[in-house]
Amino acid sequence: MTGSNELPRLLCNPRPAHLVLRDGTTFSGWAAGAEAVIEGEVVFNTSMTGYQEMLTDPSYHGQILTLTTSHVGQVGVNPSDAESNRIWARALVVQDLDLEPSSWRANGSTEEWLTERGVAVGWGFDTRAIVRHVRTSGAVPGLLVTDGTPPEDLGGRAAEARGTDGLDLAREVACSEGYDWDEGPWASPSHPIASAETDNCPKVAVIDFGVKRSILRRLVIEGFAVRVLPPDTSADELTTGNFAGVVLSNGPGDPSAVAGARSLINGLVGRVPILGICMGCQLLGLALGGRTVKLPFGHHGGNHPVRELTTGRVLVTAQNHNYAVEESSLPREIEVTHINLTDGTLEGLSLPKAGIEAVQFHPEASPGPNDSIELFARFAERCKGNK
Repeated sequence: MTGSNELPRLLCNPRPAHLVLRDGTTFSGWAAGAEAVIEGEVVFNTSMTGYQEMLTDPSYHGQILTLTTSHVGQVGVNPSDAESNRIWARALVVQDLDLEPSSWRANGSTEEWLTERGVAVGWGFDTRAIVRHVRTSGAVPGLLVTDGTPPEDLGGRAAEARGTDGLDLAREVACSEGYDWDEGPWASPSHPIASAETDNCPKVAVIDFGVKRSILRRLVIEGFAVRVLPPDTSADELTTGNFAGVVLSNGPGDPSAVAGARSLINGLVGRVPILGICMGCQLLGLALGGRTVKLPFGHHGGNHPVRELTTGRVLVTAQNHNYAVEESSLPREIEVTHINLTDGTLEGLSLPKAGIEAVQFHPEASPGPNDSIELFARFAERCKGNK
């Protein structure tokens, strides 16, 4: 930890914390943030940076996020890096929580930000041991205990903890009413967010299953007027709404449990260009006749190698998903475009005759740094042809 003025607040009277998994395994450390018992599916992310983006990413709803990087909190927090208007991860587990930010962009400390928002935090944990256990045993739900309850008193409750299987969590994070988005990316200290003139831009609809703001910002860069709509929007409303294309966003939970998504997508196929991202790829796979499967421990990080089959190029991608489309389940007319080089899972699909392309990774995140950003440009080209 750093920050000599802040150390006594957590270390003079440290609170114990425990991570109690459904299989009975327990890890121990110290507590910060809210005093609570939080239930969720334990996942780990291997990215070295971006903790604020992860915590505010709606795709982490229902999950206890464990970060493998050694130090968390050193760059603080700021409004420009938030991916939504709140923290969606149910709790956070880290090895070391820095209390004093050292970035010139920070306007607050991470620990205070988490505490003010009632998020339970476990620090001082052996995160390497947690990751090894999850990799061996698979994704497992459990409890993060920060209120002083002895872990031995929670064995029964932990044994009944639920994961994300069968849960339509997208409905819990999506907007209930449509809204327009015109903000571009962070530009400069004096103008942190650039807005675009969208009066004469082609309109694109983003179906919100848990959309990240960075996806919306990327669409603005490509010259779109962006309209974000809830997942219960009808296909007729989209096809008669003067939209040049439709984006199916990322989101949390089990894609096979998202009510109404398949019928919505089936009503769009062949009528409007579609781009699917992460859960959007999974939902397209289901709507086109495929199946989704739960991965052993998911893909969460910023260094996943993916091969683009048409060119042979290897892309360095950012990923955050627990489910994937089963390649062998897809109809023959569906083209597989990308494959994960660590486990061979499907990372992209297309149906060219219908103007459909989808990827399982996050092209807007660009850890390569811009290996896959051209997916948005290709989508823009398809939309230009949709008069």
